[in-house]
Amino acid sequence: MSLVSANKTETNTYTVEISVSAEDFKKAVQDSYFKNRKNIQVPGFRKGKAPKHLIESLYGEDFFYEDALEAVFPAEVDAAYKEAGIEPVDQPRDLDVKTMNVTEGLNFTFNVTVKPEITLKQYKGIEAEKESVEVTDEEIDGEINYMLDRGSRIVDVDDRPVKDGDIVVIDFEGFTDGVPFEGGKAEKYNLTIGSGQFIPGFEEQIIGHSIGDEFDINVTFPGDYAENLASKDAVFKIALHEIKYKEMPELDDEFAKDQDYETVAELREGVKNDLTAHKEEHAQHHFEDSVIEKLCDNVEGEIPEVMYENRGNSNISDFEQRIKQQGLDINMYLSYMGLDRESFENMMKEKAVNDVKYDLAIEKIVELEALKATEEEIEKEYADMAEQYKLDVEKIKAAVPADAIEEQVCRRAAAKLVIDSAVPVAPSPKEETPAEKAEEE
Repeated sequence: MSLVSANKTETNTYTVEISVSAEDFKKAVQDSYFKNRKNIQVPGFRKGKAPKHLIESLYGEDFFYEDALEAVFPAEVDAAYKEAGIEPVDQPRDLDVKTMNVTEGLNFTFNVTVKPEITLKQYKGIEAEKESVEVTDEEIDGEINYMLDRGSRIVDVDDRPVKDGDIVVIDFEGFTDGVPFEGGKAEKYNLTIGSGQFIPGFEEQIIGHSIGDEFDINVTFPGDYAENLASKDAVFKIALHEIKYKEMPELDDEFAKDQDYETVAELREGVKNDLTAHKEEHAQHHFEDSVIEKLCDNVEGEIPEVMYENRGNSNISDFEQRIKQQGLDINMYLSYMGLDRESFENMMKEKAVNDVKYDLAIEKIVELEALKATEEEIEKEYADMAEQYKLDVEKIKAAVPADAIEEQVCRRAAAKLVIDSAVPVAPSPKEETPAEKAEEE
């Protein structure tokens, strides 16, 4: 191979010229003959036995040239990229074969889009909003009530009528104008009184009734209900089978001990600490996301559109593969999420813009900071991968080259540098909407 030239002809575009010697091209043509002769039938010869010169005399001297070009093209192009020191982001295009024969060899040119040169306005000391963390007594009470609810038990009632908060088991059937309506019937239905599961006025009319009672409930459907029932009067015939209630444990030191604390006071403090840690983690994640978003905004340079397209297609393919591994059909999943195919693809392609900018920014930081990975860091990365995939570390080393590991370590170090140097600032006061102002007044 001989790289003749690699010249920048447009922003992010190089024109590359490659020359392959006559000897090397002749060998490629000979290899093409050996590969394809088994499929070639020539009169007077068994299939696959015709000599090369006879095939060329019948079908043309250049019969094997195109196949030979296809065979040498990938390796020649890759070698040219390395020699020229360019990093392509798309396939070669505008191929122009100037010479192709076994006497003069092969000479061709093509255009290729390369990774852009970018600058970063800022990557250290980026300011981003970070919420202050505060845990209220109401939040602590809510978490403890949830813990109490998890420790509750359901108790059957047979000596009193229904009260608010009880769980009842009922049969019901609804009628409008004396005619049952679709979806208005169920048997042995569990309903918590006061939960608001049913239309207004339904649950309240069950209060005061006892097991075995059969009775009617009269209600009016809301005006914004389903069109065939909106604003209509209805009668529900009810049969009450069971009454139950949820018995909550006492909030005392014994309950606290069940939660691995000694006293209620320690329980409250522990819950506060857990909620604080959770909120701080959430605030930190949000802060880091904001920092990365600003880092991407600080990328300056003319980025080839093809990079966004390729990354978008990759995002779509990767997501579909993950969904498939979970045993789900992508179209069914999108339906569950309320998305159509076009919206999903647009969302993945929008994400690709920041993905590309982030990758370029991190690569630039590695370059600017001259980040390197130590032998210890590389070995640790190999060991961590071996543990993750439950494989011998030597198998990991055989599969993943050390330079790929070093790149991974350096990228992580660059991202850490950005986050660690970022400056958290208090969120800007939220501007009230006209509706909120009117409510206050």
